[in-house]
Amino acid sequence: MKNVKVVLWGLGSMGSGMAKFLVDKKGVEIVGAIASRKSKAGRDLGHLLELNRELGIRVTNNPEDVIKEDVDIVLHATSSFLKDIFPQLELILKKKVNVISIAEEMAYPQAEDEELTKKLDLLAKENNVSLLGTGINPGFVLDLLILTLTGACARVDRIKASRVNDLSPFGPTVMKTQGVGTTAEEFEKGIRDGSIVGHIGFKESISMIADRLGWELDEIVQTREPIISNTHRETPHVKVEPGMVAGCRHIAYGMKDGEQVIVLEHPQQIHPEKEGTETGDYIQIEGVPEINMAIKPEIPGGIGTMAVAINMIPHVVKGKPGLLTMKDLPVPSALMGDIKKLMEE
Repeated sequence: MKNVKVVLWGLGSMGSGMAKFLVDKKGVEIVGAIASRKSKAGRDLGHLLELNRELGIRVTNNPEDVIKEDVDIVLHATSSFLKDIFPQLELILKKKVNVISIAEEMAYPQAEDEELTKKLDLLAKENNVSLLGTGINPGFVLDLLILTLTGACARVDRIKASRVNDLSPFGPTVMKTQGVGTTAEEFEKGIRDGSIVGHIGFKESISMIADRLGWELDEIVQTREPIISNTHRETPHVKVEPGMVAGCRHIAYGMKDGEQVIVLEHPQQIHPEKEGTETGDYIQIEGVPEINMAIKPEIPGGIGTMAVAINMIPHVVKGKPGLLTMKDLPVPSALMGDIKKLMEE
């Protein structure tokens, strides 16, 4: 079997990170790279990734240059929102190429826009390819991992889970949507006008969990509060001084018959250790039996997102045509061997 041919669309923090991991994987070959910034076009991908060697792949701003029918899959990392990326996904699918997108709303797009979801599913089926949205969260910690743990339960009454994480590895897009670097007043204004959204994916995660368990929810309620810093904090993309916003405390409630049956909490900020906050992932399932899980520190968000997307490549390339979600496919595992051989198995 030939190497799995991959094109990367999006060369920001996440796209570049996936590229670096793929370079060392056996049985996979990067055959194209697409960047939105014109300054990146024409550069060798190896130099762009600071690998100190050329890879023989010239970065382009034009997707049509590299997305062709002999490509097996596109790893897509350009934006968080379904409406923004729909034209990009449509182009890929019409080229008869599989896609894995790390756009948060793609983890369970039917929770956001049923019409666009149906269009994507039809496009994928018409072109005999598969489309998956995934990442660390949504896509793994606060949905797939929860569902996996309920597999040991005879009855589930209530689910409460929280992910206390460090936003520092992420790029400027995430900083803006979390309100990092704003004042408290700017944060509240951003919540009102929609420019600050907190965690993107609660609707997707809660809907995925409820649908898989067979729960019909009445509504999903969300609250967002600023995390105000008492110290100086800084990443390559943002500076936060005391009194400014370092992150967002976001909570979502899945309501059924007036009760909170699913509660997901996601207080995330840059450099939480600056004020003594320990990161971690926590899942509590009330039922028979009761299950409590704690992972400390958190599964790193940046690396975790890159890894989940890469590790799903064989499942998507071999998956049935159409729009898929993480609950539809085998649970991922790390790709440590030759991907060609794993595909054959």
